[in-house]
Amino acid sequence: MSNNKLTVIDREGSTHDLEWEEDQTLMEALRDNDLPVLASCGGTASCATCHVFLEKEVFDTLADRSEDELELLVEAEGYRECGSRLSCQLDFSRELDGLKVTLAPEE
Repeated sequence: MSNNKLTVIDREGSTHDLEWEEDQTLMEALRDNDLPVLASCGGTASCATCHVFLEKEVFDTLADRSEDELELLVEAEGYRECGSRLSCQLDFSRELDGLKVTLAPEE
């Protein structure tokens, strides 16, 4: 089993290089590496405390956001029509190796 590499820019602008394991969502990878992702609903897409920004090139390759995810994101601070995702809704995928993600402002 091999992991994906993941680069995270935190809210202070610091960069963190992490491993993203096959059985994790992006939110779990962030949380398990002690990044300040509250994830208060535990990954059920019923809050927006795991809101992240993705680069357009990656964002455009992903499946569309669900109605529930979009509804939460539109209300979230810093929402971007192109780039905002709930990290709990992004499952590990080989195609996301090397992903660069930025933590959104805290609610």
